[in-house]
Amino acid sequence: MKIKEIQDEIVDEFSLFEDWMQRYEYIIDLGKALPLIDEQYKTDDNIIKGCQSKVWVHAEQNDDKIIFTADSDAILTKGIIAILIRAFSNQKAIDILEAKTDFIDEIGLKEHLSPTRANGLVSMVKKIKMYALAYNSKG
Repeated sequence: MKIKEIQDEIVDEFSLFEDWMQRYEYIIDLGKALPLIDEQYKTDDNIIKGCQSKVWVHAEQNDDKIIFTADSDAILTKGIIAILIRAFSNQKAIDILEAKTDFIDEIGLKEHLSPTRANGLVSMVKKIKMYALAYNSKG
């Protein structure tokens, strides 16, 4: 499935909820279902700077696709990174680099987060794009 299709699916899922309390609960549930990062990757190199809570993201290339794993010490943040991983994991580096992130605004995520969490969200997207850039330049 292409990144845009996954993003559209996420937007559709969020549109089913009537209010933000339901959406927060859904985000937390997504975090609980996140495949955990291997403990060996919970290092300073994989931590996302600019997040209020600790978030680790690890990437590996498998054939020509990048597989992301992540974890966080905060339940809401774990759900946010789970959404991003769902959208960008198992995709080609070039597709990740070219992908838009409008779906984040479409679901209203940024505007319903505290300023520090919103900054963290931006940092998470940057980290994912940086991994993609690194793997893309390796060719």
